[in-house]
Amino acid sequence: MRPAKNFLLACLIATPLLAADLAPTGTLRVAFLRTNPVQGRIDAKTGAITGPVTDLTQALAQQLNVPYNIIPAADAREIIALLKAHNADVGFLAYDGERAQEVDFSDPYALMLNTYVVRADSPLKKSADADRAGLRIGVAGGVSQAFVLKELLKKSELKVMPAPPPEEISKMLMNGELDAYGANRQRLVEVVAQYPKLRVLPDNFSVAEQSLVVTKEDSSRLDALNQFIEKARTSGLVKSSLERAKLSAGMEVASGKTR
Repeated sequence: MRPAKNFLLACLIATPLLAADLAPTGTLRVAFLRTNPVQGRIDAKTGAITGPVTDLTQALAQQLNVPYNIIPAADAREIIALLKAHNADVGFLAYDGERAQEVDFSDPYALMLNTYVVRADSPLKKSADADRAGLRIGVAGGVSQAFVLKELLKKSELKVMPAPPPEEISKMLMNGELDAYGANRQRLVEVVAQYPKLRVLPDNFSVAEQSLVVTKEDSSRLDALNQFIEKARTSGLVKSSLERAKLSAGMEVASGKTR
């Protein structure tokens, strides 16, 4: 049986979700980070959105028996703002303790691996090597990796910046402005595919849980999302979604509740 059919069968025997709770306007409105490939990609020509955000949103909307609308957001702050303004019902975010003070996180559906990209001739061999005096480490502001590295790095200098495009990452590493740049592994593997004078370190400095988020107004909505996530994982829906999106380099299916 294919994952999609497995998922639908699981939904039939699960406690039904209430559209009035998760989609009060009659349309399920879901926000995601438009620049994060582990959540979804936007086709530059057609505007079509593909990846886990689409697969999971479609499945949730089908279970609720409502239409859906996927909203690309610039960053985590915008997703949280959309939820608080009731302009979105559900968001996709990596878990972070600071964010959890403002929104409720579901159990994770996938794990995002975080590492560094360096010059191919860099002496850095593993993630721990990046925490040395005199090294400059880059990271995009507002992303989960920035929160982690602010706590993790004790000796090197962390340079927080607006999210740079691949060509800018390559330029900063090649001209010595940065010694390493931290981000999710999937994104960095794609950078190296374009710029072979760079390489991705083989290990990870952290693993981030990718989850769904809702406002802190009704715990029943979080319970409903956790039921949905459990069925999406165990039915094979998440696994097949990651495979179709070619995210195997930087993502793993979550094993269950971890917090």
